[in-house]
Amino acid sequence: MKKIYINYKKIFWGIPTGLLLIYLALLIPPPEHSPQPPGEISPFIWDQDEYWIYLESSFVRAKELDSVSLHDSISVELERISNSLDLLYSTDLEPGSPALSSIEKNFFELCPLIGAQSEHLPKLIELRNKLRQAVKDQSSKWDMNSEETRDRLYRLLFGTRTAIEEVILQSPESSFPALTIACDEPSMTPEAEILGIKIHSGDILVSRGGAPTSALIARGNDYPGNFSHVALVHVDETTNEVSIIESHIECGVKLATIDQYLDDYKLRILVLRMRADTPQLESDPMLPHKAAEIVLNRALIEHIPYDFEMNFNDGGKLFCSEVASNAYSQMGVTLWMGISNISSSGVRSWLAAFGVKHFETQEPSDLEYDPQLRVVAEWYNPESLLKDHLDNAVIDIMLEDANNGEMLEYDWYKLPIARVAKAYSEAKNLCGGIGPIPEGMNAVAGLKNERFSKKHAAIKARLIRLAEEFEADRGYNPPYWEMVKLAKQARVEIE
Repeated sequence: MKKIYINYKKIFWGIPTGLLLIYLALLIPPPEHSPQPPGEISPFIWDQDEYWIYLESSFVRAKELDSVSLHDSISVELERISNSLDLLYSTDLEPGSPALSSIEKNFFELCPLIGAQSEHLPKLIELRNKLRQAVKDQSSKWDMNSEETRDRLYRLLFGTRTAIEEVILQSPESSFPALTIACDEPSMTPEAEILGIKIHSGDILVSRGGAPTSALIARGNDYPGNFSHVALVHVDETTNEVSIIESHIECGVKLATIDQYLDDYKLRILVLRMRADTPQLESDPMLPHKAAEIVLNRALIEHIPYDFEMNFNDGGKLFCSEVASNAYSQMGVTLWMGISNISSSGVRSWLAAFGVKHFETQEPSDLEYDPQLRVVAEWYNPESLLKDHLDNAVIDIMLEDANNGEMLEYDWYKLPIARVAKAYSEAKNLCGGIGPIPEGMNAVAGLKNERFSKKHAAIKARLIRLAEEFEADRGYNPPYWEMVKLAKQARVEIE
């Protein structure tokens, strides 16, 4: 009988050699997508640094006024803006109207005064809600894809929101409610009460997450905003059970209870509802509920992957905005009447590194400007607003670096391990679980996200200390324009 000899020496050297070859093979990077140039469009730029400094100095001067004189000045300005809003409700205006520019200026210059005497803040919030509704009503007659319209809506809606938030961050928490009821738009669809308000089936929840990538989604837009996520509400007409339908990077489309939705940390939430006087709802008042049922039933019978390419014309995969737009489109309603654009070269490059291929898309922040939708309610508090502003300031200066040519890097030596983690994640996804690398990202994107998040956290940690020093020195929280300056300083100090 022939003896079999085992060559232990070959086995000893063969195993590590094989593992090394596998490791080296897994080090080969995949091809990366390079976005096409944006063409002639360009992002909105305020370019009003001197004006922001003037508003800050106005706030400082107001704090030194006697309370009676300040109260009288604020009352006069509140009355002036209130009278201006009467014009918006009674007269059709074009987006270039000087009257709208005047309202914007008066509102901006009133806010520093109320920042020094916050008892007027509830009245200011009430006026802002009326302003938003009146402007959105006016915009129903405007060309929603014209630059003039987009600029006007952004300046008035985003601008006045930001101005009020500056006041809130200078005011005692007791001076305003966490829940703001904007309007009680009538709806015939099934309803349920959550967090103190009635939510209707078909309502849209627009929110802001606490992750650095959430800040990137909110700010990485030609009209930088405050929101990063969209979800659709379904209320069962028999049980009144609430289901939140949303798409997550980690697992695609899923259903959540309201508690599960809120457990996923939210810095702010906006509730949007279709206007009852739109022709589609006048013909079919249950249309929003039917739209929600379409995507709910689909999610119950199949897995809908996350669409990281952000192609809203492909319903096979859905990113968060598409959950709402795809459902409503099947009922004949086109949401995002003004399509979002991402034209900054650096933003396009960074988003492409995460897998985005379509830069004319549907950004969560831009849905607020759709004239077909009413803002019903909004939740926020000073702590979450401050975190929102800190995250935004860091992202804004990081995106400046991106536009100056800085690329998203990753730790190349981790790629083999990341690829194994991605394979494990895909297996977990097939079984309905969530792995370490999101379903919508490949291994390289996951590593880039890791590096990006670490840099964001490092700059933010230093920014927090600088903001605290600013407050101790000047006696008030840094307004956003000062926050951005401090973020730039923080970036330099950690490098």
